[in-house]
Amino acid sequence: MANTNVKVAIIGGGPGGYAAAFLAADLGMQVTLIDMEKNPGGVCLYRGCIPSKALLHVAALINESKHAANWGIEFGDPKIDIAKLRSFKEGVVTKLTGGLGQLSKQRKVTYVQGKASFVNSTTLEVEKTAGGKEKLSFDKIIIATGSSPARPGPLATQSPRIWDSTGALEMQEVPKSLLVVGGGYIGLELGTVYATLGSKVDVVEMTPGLLPGADRDLVVPLQKRVSKIFGEIMLNTTVMALKDDVKSVKVTFKMPDGTTVEKSYDRVLVSVGRRPNSKIPGLENTKVKVNERGFISVNKQLQTNDPSIYAIGDVTGDPMLAHKASHEGRTAVEHIAGHKVAFEPYAIPAVIFTDPEIAWAGLTQAEAESKGIEVEVAKFPWGASGRAVALDRTDGMTKLLIDKKTERILGGAIVGPGAGDMIAEVVHAIEMGATAYDIAHTIHPHPTLSETIMEAAEVFYGTSTDMYRPKR
Repeated sequence: MANTNVKVAIIGGGPGGYAAAFLAADLGMQVTLIDMEKNPGGVCLYRGCIPSKALLHVAALINESKHAANWGIEFGDPKIDIAKLRSFKEGVVTKLTGGLGQLSKQRKVTYVQGKASFVNSTTLEVEKTAGGKEKLSFDKIIIATGSSPARPGPLATQSPRIWDSTGALEMQEVPKSLLVVGGGYIGLELGTVYATLGSKVDVVEMTPGLLPGADRDLVVPLQKRVSKIFGEIMLNTTVMALKDDVKSVKVTFKMPDGTTVEKSYDRVLVSVGRRPNSKIPGLENTKVKVNERGFISVNKQLQTNDPSIYAIGDVTGDPMLAHKASHEGRTAVEHIAGHKVAFEPYAIPAVIFTDPEIAWAGLTQAEAESKGIEVEVAKFPWGASGRAVALDRTDGMTKLLIDKKTERILGGAIVGPGAGDMIAEVVHAIEMGATAYDIAHTIHPHPTLSETIMEAAEVFYGTSTDMYRPKR
């Protein structure tokens, strides 16, 4: 075994891992990045965020072409070449991961394809994909191993007909019927793709509503729209059993009234959450602590109970978001570099890339009510937006949560096309301690959907130009 000394080692090449590796290299550190894939990218680029958004873009195009009939323009039914669609999706992944490989080389990051295990708090053993093992000593290490799809209880049934998000994104076929288990963002995004491509999609969710935890004001227009492309949306319903009978998957449901119902589907997509990849071989040889949910415990500098070891991203807890992991990775590296830093954002944005998109950041209305925080909710319906009317998308809404005393923006939520791009302004406002006055008096371009953020702030003062709602 070769013995290599490095300043910083990073396990996991996802958005957290490669962001940390690149910053460490930029700061002059000697960096080794370890991952099982050929190039950096992680689940997000290979089997998550990026391929799903490529497919959602295609779905949005098909839906837009159908919607055009309302404007006097009609297209024929789309002819779908599944092999070419799959090739497009894979091409997007290859281009981005290949680009990250080049950036690694430019920064002189040593990239090792293989599986790492801990020998002790200062040494790793890496089993290389190409063969052979290597011992790696380090001053500091960052664990960025991410998460995997969860398959609890009866959902753990193994069958090629039962997919997790990874299987669904392979896009090998468009089944005639598909059951999506879980009404969260992954299930709704992928369900939208397959429904648009021609599958009859049913959704089952064990809670009373889709997108548990999301603002109900945002979910209502989304549920109304997806109800038109999905078959059944079964709420307060539990999957009791999955059975592959060779020709289909038989699913046993426990309905809200306690009765059981059996239905058959060509394919089943299980999307009920993710679990942290914290079972790293040899981790017990260190002082790292893992909590009862499997998350690695860290402080605000992302340092574990072992001073040599840091952890970032999904493996440290919710929210499991790529952009959170990236910022945590940079914070960890800056702390290793001796900078006085802490990861304590006021807001971490969340985006669901359905149609319409949903995005929120900061305090939610439900959180404000549960914590007894006095806020005023200012809403601007997109029916009053010139741009939304021109797009024929008046089902959207922009909402701000404003501190009654200080008038600071504490939270915001948007539903509608482009919500994911628009939410950044709200995040910035929260981080900078901006007030509703600041937003209302910032000139926004017209006609744009971004104006709805400004108008929501004007609603707070009862002075919205495009909506008459005097301040009470």
